[in-house]
Amino acid sequence: MDAPEYDLMDAVEDRMWWYRAVHARVLDALAARPGPPGRPWLDAGCGTGGLLVRLMGLGRDLAGLEWNPRAAARAAEKSGAPVVSGDVNALPFPDGHFAACASIDVLCHRGVDPTRALAELRRVLAPGGTLVLNLPAFDWLASAHDIRVHNARRSTRPGAEAMLRQAGFTDVRADYWNSLLLPLMVLQRKVLAREPDHTSDVGEFPPWLDASLFAATRAERLLARAGLRYPAGGSVLAIASRPLEA
Repeated sequence: MDAPEYDLMDAVEDRMWWYRAVHARVLDALAARPGPPGRPWLDAGCGTGGLLVRLMGLGRDLAGLEWNPRAAARAAEKSGAPVVSGDVNALPFPDGHFAACASIDVLCHRGVDPTRALAELRRVLAPGGTLVLNLPAFDWLASAHDIRVHNARRSTRPGAEAMLRQAGFTDVRADYWNSLLLPLMVLQRKVLAREPDHTSDVGEFPPWLDASLFAATRAERLLARAGLRYPAGGSVLAIASRPLEA
């Protein structure tokens, strides 16, 4: 990412509606499929540590990995978890070490080879371990924000599922989310902020607006828990397992 994006993330990820919403989705996925007991969880591409902070209260040992050394140090300071600076294409962890790995908007990055990264994530998961991915959806939604955070690709639900199965994962499920707000996202990205030099999507929102946006994601999440699947959304959340091996 551009260096200023890390500062923006660090400043708002504990309270901005989007971070709160995606972290809640990841926590739901890990609660449903925590992986084998007695092993730590990994946040692969942890940025400045917001998800690690939210995971700290769940009683699991944690680790983080972040490409940017300054962000890695900040994530460790913020969360208290061990965080290493490294590359998701070549994870510096032993085989089968983790019960679960989460990775938020990392495989979309231009510096990441999705095939290599998924092979590495599968390698460091224990048999029966869980992978949770969040990916930005739809190439046509690419915007100035994607340029600033160095996104090279966006995904669809079928594409994410196929990619995970091809990488050797099983029990794969992907769903769109940030669906109720998709019309506003299209308006913002394609009409109001369509110039390539527009400011980042990350920042402080007026409290009333932030609360309203988060309320929409919370209502959508509750409906998803009841079984509703959405035909489109701003992001794809995927969950998969490393197969049990003899």
